[in-house]
Amino acid sequence: ILAAAMQDYKRAIIIVSKQTYGKGTVQNVIDLNRWLRNNDLGDMGALKITTQKFYRVNGGSTQLEGVKSDVVVPDRYSYVDIGEKDQENPLPWDKIDAANYKIWDGYVDFDEAISNSKKRMSENEQLKLIDENAKWIKQQSEETSYSLNYNQYADNAEKEKQMAKQFDALKNYKTDLTYTSLPYEQELFTSDTILKEKRERWHESLSKDIYMQEAINVLEDMKMNNIKRGKLAESNRNPDMNN
Repeated sequence: ILAAAMQDYKRAIIIVSKQTYGKGTVQNVIDLNRWLRNNDLGDMGALKITTQKFYRVNGGSTQLEGVKSDVVVPDRYSYVDIGEKDQENPLPWDKIDAANYKIWDGYVDFDEAISNSKKRMSENEQLKLIDENAKWIKQQSEETSYSLNYNQYADNAEKEKQMAKQFDALKNYKTDLTYTSLPYEQELFTSDTILKEKRERWHESLSKDIYMQEAINVLEDMKMNNIKRGKLAESNRNPDMNN
């Protein structure tokens, strides 16, 4: 929902696989034991009932279609059916009248930032390897039969082990980014070693996150767009600067 709002108002560039999960509904859980307290059947369980659906300011629902990515990038499960649309009996996508809203114009060359990101992503070797890994995971998920012959089973297991080794680079990848906790947290570290360890693990994980790396690249692009706009506006206010 947040991603949809940020996209509709042009306040953010969405970097994700083809779309977000696509769950745009609200469910209420009804405890049946509340209504059948004197029954002799034991615990009656609960019912989960869909009661509402979310809509974007442009009128479209986030149900099934999710939020379409501005920059499509592969992830490990790009080819595996795990979205809301792949569940049984999901509610359909629909649309209502759009709200009266105004797109934010704080960025110049918003589309250029998206184009630059797409170009960087298409040339990134790490992402190409992630895509190959996603295809392999899809292939593995479709295997439904296994040999009961031990030698054949062991042979297949060894082949899979060797195949998996080509993706070791995914675990070893590291960006050139470093992360530091805010000053107030650093003060807490002296008395809270558990918090310090958690932050160190988190920062280590972030330093390997290629998607975070690209998100920062996009922010830099948009920052430069604002700088260019500022210089252009200043130039227009002071014609003598062009002489």
